Amino acid sequence: MATEPNEIPRGNAAGFVRYFKHDFLSGLLVFLIALPLCLGIALASGYPAIAGIFTAIIGSILTTFISNSELTIKGPAAGLIVIAIGCINEFGGAGNMEAYRAALAVGVAAAVMQILFGVFRAGALGEFFPSSAVHGMLAAIGVIIIVKQVPVALGIIGAKGSPLEMMGSFPEYLSGANPEIALIGIVSLLVMFLWPMLGKRIPILKKIPAPLIVLLAAVPMGIGFDLLNTHTYETLGKKYVLSEDYLVRMPNRVFGMFDEFTYPNFAVLKQFAAWKWALMFFVIGSLESLLSAKAVDLLDPWKRKTNMDRDVIAVGVGNLCSALVGGLPMISEIVRSKANIDNGARTRFADMWHGVFLLACVALIPTVLHRIPLAALAAMLVYTGFRLAHPTEFIHVWRIGKEQLAIFVTTLVVVLATDLLIGVAAGIVLELAIHVANGVPLASLFKPNIQVEDVGANTSRITAHQSAVFSNWIPLRRQIEQIGLLEKRNLIIDVSNAKLVDHTVMAKLDEMQRDFEQEGLTFDVHGLDTLRPLASDVHSARKGGLASVRRITVVADVSLEDWLIREFVACGVTGYTISDSKGAGRRQIANGAATAGQIRIEVIVDRSVCHRILDFMRRDLTADHHVTACVETVDVLRVGDFTPES
Repeated sequence: MATEPNEIPRGNAAGFVRYFKHDFLSGLLVFLIALPLCLGIALASGYPAIAGIFTAIIGSILTTFISNSELTIKGPAAGLIVIAIGCINEFGGAGNMEAYRAALAVGVAAAVMQILFGVFRAGALGEFFPSSAVHGMLAAIGVIIIVKQVPVALGIIGAKGSPLEMMGSFPEYLSGANPEIALIGIVSLLVMFLWPMLGKRIPILKKIPAPLIVLLAAVPMGIGFDLLNTHTYETLGKKYVLSEDYLVRMPNRVFGMFDEFTYPNFAVLKQFAAWKWALMFFVIGSLESLLSAKAVDLLDPWKRKTNMDRDVIAVGVGNLCSALVGGLPMISEIVRSKANIDNGARTRFADMWHGVFLLACVALIPTVLHRIPLAALAAMLVYTGFRLAHPTEFIHVWRIGKEQLAIFVTTLVVVLATDLLIGVAAGIVLELAIHVANGVPLASLFKPNIQVEDVGANTSRITAHQSAVFSNWIPLRRQIEQIGLLEKRNLIIDVSNAKLVDHTVMAKLDEMQRDFEQEGLTFDVHGLDTLRPLASDVHSARKGGLASVRRITVVADVSLEDWLIREFVACGVTGYTISDSKGAGRRQIANGAATAGQIRIEVIVDRSVCHRILDFMRRDLTADHHVTACVETVDVLRVGDFTPES
């Protein structure tokens, strides 16, 4: 049954029946994506493959009835691989049962922290972390996933070391690759990269997930190479061994999954190292989950809002139950959630159905899953890592500002050299240092200096003095929500007296504007035009003080006036000044006569508009007309007056 345009689907009993067709179908399609990814993420984390399935089943079925997030998919995520494998290695390494049980105990401790985090309504703490540091962390995770999974995709067993050490070993991995396993990995990787491109040309193929195509190609290849039976083969004078070691290990009988339940060893919580990893699971897992849930809210066609505290509780309860039976940590996962939306899901029951399908699959046909080559799963994770650390991420951050790129790269490099918490801390410290260098007083770094006043019957104004930056955003946000969203008042945020509004707050203000619009309220930000943007991006940081712009002065024949004005306006000028001009150039001086019938056009523009005007003049003006033009840099008080509207 089609959804009416103004109808908002709800995940209640009536919604279960009304939207069954949509949710059931989306759950099936998401299951096809989730199955191989859950297996691959578990193995990459140093857990048994089935642990990823446990997590997805518990996350989807249990959290459906706790969280109010309608479209997020809960399950294991690539973003936690680095922490999980680090925890496993701390207590003995992959394949060590005691290390596995220790990691489960750590997972229980982290889950309890998450539950308390939500119960005490601390979900807003996810707002503290600066955007560039978070994206730098995710990019570093992507690089680490690629580095760790390339050897698996090439058939190298037991490759270990830090990310930087393993990068240096890539030539050895290539020379020591098992050709038939590497062929499976390469074919799988090509499918992951090329299938989305093919889907753009043939839209119907978008409905078929690339991981499913990988399995349809890799499983027959594994059967053809007879991976179930140990044997050797020779290629180019070298002998190679093939065996079940290159396949996913799964229960060998129906309902054998219940024999795989593994229970935590809580004795490990007496060690300091256990709490270090629990803190990392808690902080990074909660942050990723909150970011994913917020992103899904923006993608939701009906713009439903997730209660972040409730969602963190749901994830924490899911993690608690998962760790108690042998599962991985889970989060609200963005890639599968996006697929859920694209596949037409209406309510949270789509998440539940994807878990039901996973349960049926692993319980009833585990021997079929045993046919999946590890190289195929590794290829999927390499692709996932590439998306996290995509080169366009660097370009995007560069456009936001050079200082943001410095924070992004610093976080990425420090994570690769140390660990996630130290890397994120390095990014935060660098951003705080940059803020102080940009004139932010130390007193306002963590406590905003704000003034609240009523300016109308139903309108209030919040004036932010000194700074509005990531580290003091939470109390500012609390005031915005209390006065605006809770008291149902229109708001004006005045930042004209701020020395700095950073990139994170610029993006957050944009989000708040959407929240107010959904409530039928207005949310206006005043004073940005008095601040100087540090880059051309709409969300770039804004700094107080005079801003540098360009003044272009053109002297031309009066007959060109209308044409020049049209072209200048088309280039983006926001105003112009015209005056009559009389004077002499080199030829007129030689002839002893001044020239009349000229005009002087003056425009003040930002750098991008200046470039467009100069390109026009070089291309269409100076070759055929006698004109005089000059460009100079001037400082202005209100840069917004000279910036074209987007």
